[in-house]
Amino acid sequence: MGQKINREMTIEEIFKRFPSKSQVLAQEMTNAGLHCVGCSASTWETVEAGMYSHGMTDEQIEDLLGKLNKLLDEKEDPNTITMTERAAKKFNAILEEEGKAGWGLRFGERAAGCSGFEYFLDYSEKAKPGDLVLESQGIQIHLHHKSVERLMGSVIDYVDGLHGAGFKISNPNVKASCGCGTSHGY
Repeated sequence: MGQKINREMTIEEIFKRFPSKSQVLAQEMTNAGLHCVGCSASTWETVEAGMYSHGMTDEQIEDLLGKLNKLLDEKEDPNTITMTERAAKKFNAILEEEGKAGWGLRFGERAAGCSGFEYFLDYSEKAKPGDLVLESQGIQIHLHHKSVERLMGSVIDYVDGLHGAGFKISNPNVKASCGCGTSHGY
């Protein structure tokens, strides 16, 4: 598949063109050394200018572009919520540490941020009345019925890098994202 993100694109343009992937794209840029991703003062920079200003080489820029475009090529299943193997392993490890082995994952969203909504993940001992219960990687995912339409098709991943770690969401239903990639709108 052809390259979708190139070195001349601004960070803001990337988030506007690919809002459903903004969280994972922002994390990948941060891991590559663009610490200011999300800072509204720098979203006007191109990937190339941002990388050069951080002392990065052409090889490092091409490496980042390859990783970003690989993330864009990952497909979602619109009929379920998917956890990556990496996310499932981390979630199970956290459950074990917390003495909650076998619990499920509550996935939802709440009003927040500059674009309208942000995701939340929490422990869920059992589904609540009205929840949709899905399963991925052997983990039950509990989803409030009012969020189903907006969250269906999402992929929950876990990233661990020098500049931060955490669960990141790709949601094909998102139409707009803020500059930091943490809040979104439909």
